[in-house]
Amino acid sequence: MNRDIQQFKSEFFKALAHPMRIRILELLCEGEKNVNELQAILGSEGSAVSQQLAVLRNKNVVSATKEGTSVIYSLRDPLIRDLLAVARQIFDNHLVDAISLLETIRNE
Repeated sequence: MNRDIQQFKSEFFKALAHPMRIRILELLCEGEKNVNELQAILGSEGSAVSQQLAVLRNKNVVSATKEGTSVIYSLRDPLIRDLLAVARQIFDNHLVDAISLLETIRNE
């Protein structure tokens, strides 16, 4: 069982291992969006956005529902918001540590 959880975590984090996928998830935290909306916000061409959405869809990180001719994307699990918020806090902590180290070096 523990091995299954480790494998799931590994695959899940691989799905997050691209800056555009993280940005897409951040945008979806704000609400559902279609590809055209994501393209406009990201300033990226459709194929790049579609490729990243395909990875997120295949790893069950986002859901896609068809509405007419559009596909609407949303977070599959709302806890992804919390995960991204915690990642931001970890980044901030590392930044504070780096600033403290620089100040210590500067004061020596």
